[in-house]
Amino acid sequence: MKKKQNLRDIDTRKHSGEHSHDDGHNHSSTEKVSKFRTYLPAIFSFVMLIAGIAVDFFDAFPFFKGWVRIIWYVLAYIPVGFPVIIEGWKSIKNGDYFTEFLLMSIATLGAFAIGEYPEGVAVMLFYAVGELFQSAAVKKAKGNIKALLDVRPNEALVYRKNDFGSVNPETVKVGEKIQVRVGEKIPLDGKLLSEEASLNTAAITGESKPDTITKGDKVFAGSINLDGVIEIETTKEFKDSSIARILDLVQNATARKSKTELFIRKFARVYTPIVVFLAIGLTFLPYLFVGNYIFEDWLYRALIFLVISCPCALVVSIPLGYFGGLGAASRNGILFKGASFLDAMTKVNTVVMDKTGTVTKGVFKIKDVVNNDAFPEAEFMKYLMAMEEQSTHPIAQAILEYKVEGADFEASEVSEVAGKGLKGTVNGKTVLVGNEVLMTSNNISVPKETESIVESIVIVAIDGQFAGYVTIADELKEDAHEAIEQIRKAGISRIIMLSGDKDSITKEVGREMGVDTAMGGLLPEDKLNEVERLQKETGTTVAFIGDGINDAPVLATSDVGMAMGGLGSDVAIETADVIIQTDQPSKIARAIKIGRSTRKIVWQNIVLAFGVKIAVMVLGAFGMATMWEAVFADVGVAFLAILNAIRLQKMNWK
Repeated sequence: MKKKQNLRDIDTRKHSGEHSHDDGHNHSSTEKVSKFRTYLPAIFSFVMLIAGIAVDFFDAFPFFKGWVRIIWYVLAYIPVGFPVIIEGWKSIKNGDYFTEFLLMSIATLGAFAIGEYPEGVAVMLFYAVGELFQSAAVKKAKGNIKALLDVRPNEALVYRKNDFGSVNPETVKVGEKIQVRVGEKIPLDGKLLSEEASLNTAAITGESKPDTITKGDKVFAGSINLDGVIEIETTKEFKDSSIARILDLVQNATARKSKTELFIRKFARVYTPIVVFLAIGLTFLPYLFVGNYIFEDWLYRALIFLVISCPCALVVSIPLGYFGGLGAASRNGILFKGASFLDAMTKVNTVVMDKTGTVTKGVFKIKDVVNNDAFPEAEFMKYLMAMEEQSTHPIAQAILEYKVEGADFEASEVSEVAGKGLKGTVNGKTVLVGNEVLMTSNNISVPKETESIVESIVIVAIDGQFAGYVTIADELKEDAHEAIEQIRKAGISRIIMLSGDKDSITKEVGREMGVDTAMGGLLPEDKLNEVERLQKETGTTVAFIGDGINDAPVLATSDVGMAMGGLGSDVAIETADVIIQTDQPSKIARAIKIGRSTRKIVWQNIVLAFGVKIAVMVLGAFGMATMWEAVFADVGVAFLAILNAIRLQKMNWK
């Protein structure tokens, strides 16, 4: 075991281009120096400000007056104030006059003009600290997206010219054989050629539990091979692989703004010039109405008004809130294609879902084996399996997975009876395998109990005698019942199942799961018509969950379209607004919860920012607030809003 581990370590280092220990140490040191340089201006200004305030308060140094004092505070101001002034100037040059940079610059330079040097430095210092804090919060919110970017494979060992060689994954074609060593990332989607593999699929599905797959199973790019060298046949080019698709979706999601976010940005552009003119009015208009008008006092009030009115808390915390929601969803294996869909998810009150591949595994399994006493179960199944070996139907594949001991039987002279089943010879006996119509046409009586069976049924007759039957059913996903329970708990009033499968089967699955309505035998246009009918009902917002090509029209039409991203078709995934990477229906309720929590936090931030700003603004206009209260109303509120937004990253959504 020890030897295997060492070989694994050597292989991983050799093929991942890992640097030496010294290089890693140097990289770490460079990172620390870079981080220190980022914080250095704020640290310098903070030390200068505190020292200046202390000297002012204790009056310990007589020389700390006049120009000495001014220069001291100017030096404290420059590291944090100069970058803001530069940004304000750039904005003006670009035709954007009323920005928070301009407001901060006017307010702080005005404070210096009337001799309020500590307040002028403090406003810029706290603004700079707020920006650093915001940057750290955004970095944390981007953590999940960065993790996705980090799993982008950068090489593939492809079999060409009788040997495996390293190439760029983008050059590998469909159908080529690639090799993946222990600890390496799978570079492209494909199917497993090796007998077995243990994979870490956390980057794709959000699930940390290793996934064990067998020969012929699908494997997805970005998964990490945990045990043994494996070989894979590629089924997609790199640009079409699961990891490339996820990266594209997540990166584009940050560019799609919610209505709330867009409104606040537009509001800030109108609001900022208004407060600038109000501040000018607050400075000069009192001259016309106040008897003992003192310019410096009213200018100070106007400067306070400007600092308070800065919209940074809103402009910063609202996008950060949505970014946090997108990050939290990504970490849970749920990809929203934009912040607008986080908002849309909060309004959903009707969930409509497909059956096959959405709440069921989309794989046929034998449910029951009922055999005649004349044929023991093992013998009965050998006759049936011998016949089904000649068929490629999905039901035949399910039957052939049945485990039975002893030598296999062989079938001969097998022919297909169109729409009815198979006829052939096994061990010298004539065998019929198919539906009730096949049996009736061959004068074989079938028990009446078969008429009430809703699942797919395969009846067997041997030498003209009824021998038994098997029922075939699509197996429910492990969390299917939990999904319905959680959706109910999320406050969804109506759950509907629409399927192209037999109506009787769909209704049976619907009853077992506890949905409100279940309808089967539907064509794609029937599903579309039903969803459109629901949307016409007053106050109804529909989320549709599906996975197949036939679901694409409904996914596009519904208010929120959700696709199963693992087993789902590419068309469904491209059309949907939300993608569940794990194929787990229980994630539907989790997506709703994340959407609602995100919106709740965003509105908390809006109310907090406006409430505090209006209160302090009124106090400032009446001369009852100083620049320190103004700093809290702006930067302090931004701090609180950022902290509130970060909570999305800490919440447990299970």
